[in-house]
Amino acid sequence: MTRSGLLRGAKMTGVLAVAAAAVVFSPVVHAQEAAAAAGGSNAIAFFGAALGLGMIVIGAGLGIGKLAAAAAEGIARQPSAAAQITGAVNLPLFLLEGVAILAEVFALLIVLMKN
Repeated sequence: MTRSGLLRGAKMTGVLAVAAAAVVFSPVVHAQEAAAAAGGSNAIAFFGAALGLGMIVIGAGLGIGKLAAAAAEGIARQPSAAAQITGAVNLPLFLLEGVAILAEVFALLIVLMKN
């Protein structure tokens, strides 16, 4: 697969992630009138958390995709160093996933604390 094909796939994944976040959190946004009648509007916080979650997924997907593409290219150029390349890629990959998971937890905490 070419580099432009990977970039198109990453863009499509990002668009789908944002669309999924919009679908999941749309009842919250549409419930703004009911929240306002109850004494406050939480829709802005929910919309911000949904937007943040979408951006987290896009960023993590792009970062993991770049790491995997670089590792595959390095292994293809020098197959004898596959174990070293894999070992060198694993730590940043795990750190990137950990940061994405923590960011998602913080975004969901914002939603839960706002209630």
